[in-house]
Amino acid sequence: MRGDPTGRRVRRAMMPAECHTPEILHDVLARLEATCHSREVWQLIVETGRAVGLPFVDFVSASGLLDWRRTLFLRTSYDADWLMDQYRDPDLRKWSYFRTHACHHLTPILGGLEFIDDHPPVPPGRRAILQEAAARGLRAGFSIPLRQNAPPQAALLTFSGDHGRREMRAIVQAHGWTLHAVALIGHQRYLQHFATEFTERNEITDKQCELLELIGHGLQDKTIADRLGVSVSAVRQRMNALCAKTGLGSRAELAALAMTLGLLPDPINRGDAEEYTDMLVEMDETGIRRTVALM
Repeated sequence: MRGDPTGRRVRRAMMPAECHTPEILHDVLARLEATCHSREVWQLIVETGRAVGLPFVDFVSASGLLDWRRTLFLRTSYDADWLMDQYRDPDLRKWSYFRTHACHHLTPILGGLEFIDDHPPVPPGRRAILQEAAARGLRAGFSIPLRQNAPPQAALLTFSGDHGRREMRAIVQAHGWTLHAVALIGHQRYLQHFATEFTERNEITDKQCELLELIGHGLQDKTIADRLGVSVSAVRQRMNALCAKTGLGSRAELAALAMTLGLLPDPINRGDAEEYTDMLVEMDETGIRRTVALM
């Protein structure tokens, strides 16, 4: 990826062979390549929704596929305080599309007041929320379930607008593929940046990152102290400070964080291997399945 004089990445010129998908789709994907921060990814997702007439965007992600309550983050393109107040009621929260659909299925769905009859019956409280949303311009929405597999995570990205049933179906017919692709790739890109921004959000210093890396390599306190030129007591104080900042409580969790932040190589997919690499070859029609060693 090229950079401008300030060091920021800029969108590259695209080959003709890349321009056979809808223009809005390949344009957004090319711009996603140049993002450096999760907020840039979010801005592109919101711009995509606005471009097709769906300006209200919700993005929610939970850290456990089976434990939807452990929410990593919630972002909206609009003031959603009224909705947060409603969802403090656990009996209402459990009827959310995230809870009822996205945690269990992969298919995009149409929702909102305009499509309430296409869903299983909901209680009056949930209907009242959808009516309030419609009054605020969120009459119909297109919700896309998302997944991250290590560790298992579930997410839901919804594009909404003030549209009747017929108009909303026309938007999805024309742009559903684009919205789905942007949601899938945008989600991956967002989480990639979101993970690396952990140090920024939690004010973890370069020295603390260095300590994380050494812990991740399995070094004990004495060895770490020798490497850093400090006392064992200082190492333990820094480790306690790290645990306080991150909310983690063990050496193993700190080592896992080091790998998540990219301070350690992925043991399965190492990009720095200089020796032979084994490649699994499978050919369905021949029944061949073998491992080939590559240089």
